[in-house]
Amino acid sequence: MQEFIEIEHKKPIYKIKAPLREHLRQYSRLANLPISYDDLLRYQDLIPLSDSNGDETLWFGALYNESENEFFHQELIKIYQLLVADGDEIPYLRIESIDFCSFGNSRPFRIKVINEINDNHDYFYVKKADSSRIYGLELEEIFSPDKVSYFVDKMTLVEDHIIGIPSDEFIKKNEGVKIENRLRFAKEFVKFNERCFVRLLGDMRGYNFVVEITQDFDNVQYRLRAMDFDQQSYEGRKNIYLPQYFKDNIELVKLAQELMSNQIAEQYAKEERVAMKKRFLAAKPRTKSILRRMKKDTISSMQNVISLREELASYHNNQSFLEMKNMGDILTLHLELKLGIKVF
Repeated sequence: MQEFIEIEHKKPIYKIKAPLREHLRQYSRLANLPISYDDLLRYQDLIPLSDSNGDETLWFGALYNESENEFFHQELIKIYQLLVADGDEIPYLRIESIDFCSFGNSRPFRIKVINEINDNHDYFYVKKADSSRIYGLELEEIFSPDKVSYFVDKMTLVEDHIIGIPSDEFIKKNEGVKIENRLRFAKEFVKFNERCFVRLLGDMRGYNFVVEITQDFDNVQYRLRAMDFDQQSYEGRKNIYLPQYFKDNIELVKLAQELMSNQIAEQYAKEERVAMKKRFLAAKPRTKSILRRMKKDTISSMQNVISLREELASYHNNQSFLEMKNMGDILTLHLELKLGIKVF
């Protein structure tokens, strides 16, 4: 019987230090934003929001006084234009809503933008910046098949919306239904599971990653994408970096076990490692830059560092892990062993 894991403690916020800011400046991730996260905290009231079925959500509509509301809407449009158009003006945009979620480490604001020409809408997020999340976003940019758009200004983080259906909602919606192209879906979970483990991205419970669905010319294709990066190299238990060990994901594990043998699953995991190695080689200077800063930073407790280095020493049968001083050291050696690369 599979043993599931739980996250026991909320992760603290780690400030962004000067070396990490220098990396962000070098790779065009710093911006002078017209408003900050703290500015948006000046709401007058919060209204609970329900989903399309009338069920309560973790989101609240943020209400501001009239003068601040108009100002925030103007400045949020500028931020959106920076995210999607490098600051070029996009006509006929308006802010439809500003929502707030007190759940999670980043306590995000979700901004809904409407294009009045075609009534098309989009989202972006304003969050409290945290170095763990920044490292996670950078490693996502390097090692995943997808790109992420974000900017940092002091302690404010602005992120583009990652399109997809949260995995827990997708599973609930398709309960008892055989989805199209089930093997492709199972394969994607195996590769996603491997990708998270190789780059030590933790806490991929069902609501922290999405299912992106694409209609191909003859079938449906899937991609699983992380959308929460707070737990980058923070936890001290190896299995927290493997999505297969979360209870939320048991249906995905069962699907993979039903449709493929261990040998086939390992072949798919190997394919993902090969792809990650190619991505590293294509972005080697950036990878070395972010890991060099991570090796000198503190993004977890010493207790977690000791615990993880012991578990990975056992997993890899490599006692060098026991000499590692922080999570950057651990991740670098783990990447080298899993991908067969030399970072430095």
